[in-house]
Amino acid sequence: MSAADRLSVFKTYKLFVGGKFPRSESGRVYEVTDSKGRWLANAPLASRKDARDAVVAARKAFGGWSGSDAYNRGQILYRTAEMLEGRRDQFVAEVADAEGLSKAKATAQVDAAIDRWVWYAGWSDKVAQVAGAANPVAGPFFNLSTPEPTGVVAVLAPQESSLLGLVSVIAPAVVTGNTVVVVASEKSPLPALSLAEVLATSDLPGGVVNLLSGRTGEIAGPLAAHQDVNAIDLAGADADLAKELETAAAENLKRVLRPSRTDWTADPGTDRMLALLETKTVWHPIGV
Repeated sequence: MSAADRLSVFKTYKLFVGGKFPRSESGRVYEVTDSKGRWLANAPLASRKDARDAVVAARKAFGGWSGSDAYNRGQILYRTAEMLEGRRDQFVAEVADAEGLSKAKATAQVDAAIDRWVWYAGWSDKVAQVAGAANPVAGPFFNLSTPEPTGVVAVLAPQESSLLGLVSVIAPAVVTGNTVVVVASEKSPLPALSLAEVLATSDLPGGVVNLLSGRTGEIAGPLAAHQDVNAIDLAGADADLAKELETAAAENLKRVLRPSRTDWTADPGTDRMLALLETKTVWHPIGV
């Protein structure tokens, strides 16, 4: 059979929940097109049930991930960068299609995303020194403040930066010991769904990162109101949706990271890591 006679083998994109690749429980999909309106693939259209399942998976994984050694978390993030580097050409093509970029600009975005995994990996055993402190007190006591992860974080990925922005909101959450449920860019979900395959082969425990694709407004509402979600990052929400989700999140006093105009290529700093940490202060008598 000649190459011209072969049928194309199209990729079947799936959700990523609990370390597995399920289809949406509703069986729905939606068409994803490139910047010129040409069909690229059918992406799963996640439902409210899928969102709830993802929260269950994230909560189940939280204890083990938050209790793991900081060095180990850094090694896993670095391994993710290694795996992404090995599939660099695939991601360059997907980002170019998703964002309408030239090959050179898409390559720069992918390289920056790989470097960002490495950058955050380096912070794994250092953020405690930045966020923690030995506090001066009057009396024969030690007073120590140490950071702890907030818990399960719902993340709305940036709509306009399909890979670099996505990595820039996932990595700071997981390197500090949180687990996440990520709603991929509605318009350009394919790089996110492919990233799930990288995460699945990078020693990351199942459930630490869960990726959903579909209508952002449909999935985000149940996540914001979910009683077992501890924080929500609204990076990918517009002003109207952000206001609606902040109201829903107030039901159980979630920590909310409000959306802002962000240059994802800039130095990310420590703000996103520190925003998803809680501070525990311990008193201990001297000499005991």
